[in-house]
Amino acid sequence: MKIVRHQQLDVYKKSVDLAMRIFELTKNFPREELYSLTDQIRRSSRSVCANLAEAWRKRRYEAAFVSKLSDAEAEAAETQTWLEFSVKCKYADSKEARELFVQYDETIARLVSMITRPNKWILPSGQKKGSMR
Repeated sequence: MKIVRHQQLDVYKKSVDLAMRIFELTKNFPREELYSLTDQIRRSSRSVCANLAEAWRKRRYEAAFVSKLSDAEAEAAETQTWLEFSVKCKYADSKEARELFVQYDETIARLVSMITRPNKWILPSGQKKGSMR
C-alpha cells in the first residue's frame, strides 16, 4: 500500500491511540497535579504524534526528517518517565502503566528503525510531498 499521509503510518496510529489512553488515565489524577504531572504527560504523549506529522512533511530533507523523528523518540521516552512518576505517586495502576510503558518501547523501536533507515521514507527530488514511492 502506498502511504500518502502521516495518518496512514502504523507508528502514527499507535502513538495517537497511546496518547488517548494517557488522556483517559490522567482524568483520575489529583487536581493539584493538573498543571504539572497531568499536563506534562499529556503534552509529551501528544508530541510524539505531532513530531511524526512534522517529520512526514519534512521528508524531502533527510536531516530535518531524522531530527523530527528524534524529537518524537525523545517525547516517547519522556512519556515513559512521567508514567514512572505516576506509579510512584500512586496515581496510576502499575499494571496499566507497565503496559503503556512497553507499548512506548515498541513505538520507540519503530521510530529508531525509521531514523536508522531514512532512505526508505525520504522523497526523491522532484516528487510531490503527498505521495510515497
